[in-house]
Amino acid sequence: MNQTEKNWTIITLASVPLIMTLGNSMLIPILPLMEKQLHISKFQSSLIITVYSVVAIFLIPIAGFLSDRYGRKKVIIPALIVTGIGGFIAGIASWKLSEPFVLILVGRILQGIGAAGAMPIVFPLIGDIFPRDEEASATLGTIETSNIVGKVLSPILGSLLAAVIWFLPFFSIPLFSLISLLMIIFLIKKEQTEDEPISLATYKKMIKDVYAEHRRWLMAVFFIGAILMFILFGFLFYLSTILEEKFNFEGVVKGLLLAIPLLSLAIAAYVTGKLIKDDLRVMKWISFVGIVITGSSVLGLSFVERPLLLLVVFLFTGLGIGISLPSLDALLTNSLSKDVRGIVTSIYSAMRFIGVAAGPPVVAVLMKHDLFWMISLFALLALGGSILVFKQIQPS
Repeated sequence: MNQTEKNWTIITLASVPLIMTLGNSMLIPILPLMEKQLHISKFQSSLIITVYSVVAIFLIPIAGFLSDRYGRKKVIIPALIVTGIGGFIAGIASWKLSEPFVLILVGRILQGIGAAGAMPIVFPLIGDIFPRDEEASATLGTIETSNIVGKVLSPILGSLLAAVIWFLPFFSIPLFSLISLLMIIFLIKKEQTEDEPISLATYKKMIKDVYAEHRRWLMAVFFIGAILMFILFGFLFYLSTILEEKFNFEGVVKGLLLAIPLLSLAIAAYVTGKLIKDDLRVMKWISFVGIVITGSSVLGLSFVERPLLLLVVFLFTGLGIGISLPSLDALLTNSLSKDVRGIVTSIYSAMRFIGVAAGPPVVAVLMKHDLFWMISLFALLALGGSILVFKQIQPS
């Protein structure tokens, strides 16, 4: 593979998490607007994010098995099609129905099904295409960056589209999915199928063996991934709500403000991906430092009364999360054989989706009470994550 082909391959792979992230995070800044248009509560609006992730949690391991058995592209391509259909249904319901909330949730469930079969499969596909650990680690950093760039662009893009028509973000999903679909079809080479597909019984035994050998650090990575995404999406939900309700920032201006701290995630993830290379010990300690930064920064919410200071706190939170995620991805990809990489990274992605699903509704409930409870929860979760890294992840 020459350098040009390699670059286009990386761009194509990066398009999948970018689009899946846009499909979810793009809605966060416009949830207060949806509450007004649909006449729903904060908890109900948080379900628009949550149902997407809950469906993905259960289907991601299945998608991982299918991708290991039948091939990555054979799972990603139909998944992108289902994602586009889900966005179209949500958009049509919002446009044509007087009470579209239930059908919007149906569309979001379909998007979650698509996300389960697309985004998590990218991680093992990287290991298949780039067998050298150093290349795979660098590419994972780029992929994680594209995921977080999606989070940076999403509040701006979501606000811009909603400024035209409030439900236009739903209709953007089919377009984005089509672009990624065509890139996957034409720019990712056909996978080798020389070996016979692994039977389900053999596959179960392989997973059992991997779990027996690596249980200690795998469980730590799974829980840390869930913790980081819980903090990120819970914080995003809180920030989107508080900027509008307390500080009166709306529309594109609010989208731009949300994008500023998220940019720190993208920069941190990109730089980390370049630094970690194939040293497992470096991956461990970078993850540890990132989680400590995340936990320390959320404590700053106790002293924040101005929007600028609130954004600074979230900037450091994003920095910590952006440092940690590429290292966790690389730990999985560099430590596991190709045969089980798909299912294990899929379980990891499912755990991350648990955090995404739980963050907004939990924060919606906690916002009815004193801020102390939300801060304490975030800080305790970060503390638990740092202990898991320190105690359970032993590269030796």
